[in-house]
Amino acid sequence: MNTPPAPSDDDDRLSSWTFTLPPALIARHPLPDRASSRLLHLPATGGLVHRQFRDLVDRLQPGDVLVVNDTTVVPARLFGEKAGTGGKVEVLVVRRDNDVAVGSSTARGEAWVVLLKASKKPRPGSRLVFPTHPGSMDALFAVVEGPVEDEPGAWRISFEGDALRFAQSFGRVPLPPYMEREPDAADKSRYQTVYADRAKEGSVAAPTAGLHFDDAVLQALRDKGVQVAPVTLHVGPGTFLPVHAERLSQHRMHPEPWWLSASTATTLNAARAAGKRIVAVGTTSARVLESARQGLAADAPFVAGSGLTRIFLKPGHVVTGFDALVTNFHLPESTLFVLVGALVGRQRILDAYAEAVRQGYRFYSYGDACFVEVVR
Repeated sequence: MNTPPAPSDDDDRLSSWTFTLPPALIARHPLPDRASSRLLHLPATGGLVHRQFRDLVDRLQPGDVLVVNDTTVVPARLFGEKAGTGGKVEVLVVRRDNDVAVGSSTARGEAWVVLLKASKKPRPGSRLVFPTHPGSMDALFAVVEGPVEDEPGAWRISFEGDALRFAQSFGRVPLPPYMEREPDAADKSRYQTVYADRAKEGSVAAPTAGLHFDDAVLQALRDKGVQVAPVTLHVGPGTFLPVHAERLSQHRMHPEPWWLSASTATTLNAARAAGKRIVAVGTTSARVLESARQGLAADAPFVAGSGLTRIFLKPGHVVTGFDALVTNFHLPESTLFVLVGALVGRQRILDAYAEAVRQGYRFYSYGDACFVEVVR
């Protein structure tokens, strides 16, 4: 059995997780065909293999379980102003305060955690106005409660109305900043997985590994006997925010709500008992599986659960919840890049990314994919 390299002092340094990426390789628009991207395969042993995404069907076996994150992305960017002063405000709606239930309805006056962008941060008690259209008298109102402790940059505000429904009608898709463009009409559907559950709205970013799957690929997997099991993690702003600590051990993740159902736990346990593999689609699914196993022995069965996770998978973490990962190419010095490196070792993932750059792979949310087998 292979053993991943023990974490070193360099593994804990943020500056050790950087690489150079030509801007031309950043995918700012999706390919016309979801499943037409390339796939870089990092097997547990041996060298890199260049494939096409549809080849993933051949890499999985009957009885394997593909774990997908069925969250739905909300058009969560709202534009408004401060009541009385007219100062411009942009809000990224992140999650309901103390979010604990999938699909729970939004109560009027309910508090939400948001990110605020304004020339001058509003004071607690300030009132915000979000018009439906420029100059419109129809608007959603909110009151600023104050900053959220232990979440740098996050604020708590109370909406005087249904914030989620308002965002669906009048919000903008929160494309990652590195795309350097405003969303267009295509993004509303393409920045969403085909298996997103509309009853599970709450993400401010797509679980982007899932963007490669179309109905045909999913059906081919099912026809082969691969099971598809959903989990839910509402992706928060941490996916956009840089790591400011030079030591990874000093970085604290933003909390994100997650759920693993009893039926999915049963499917995973049956696969494990049969000696089959669990393949996480995306770092969000991986983080759900590892969050669900916190406090459990390595050979303990999966159990249903939910909560707010701050789990940071980095070198030294022993992965027990999955055997392989489908993921995109991530930003340098990001928690997601560190996560993938934790599965195979820092130098190996740096070498793999260097090869991907040489081969012209497309990077980030709308880019190409990797299939990474966990080194144990």
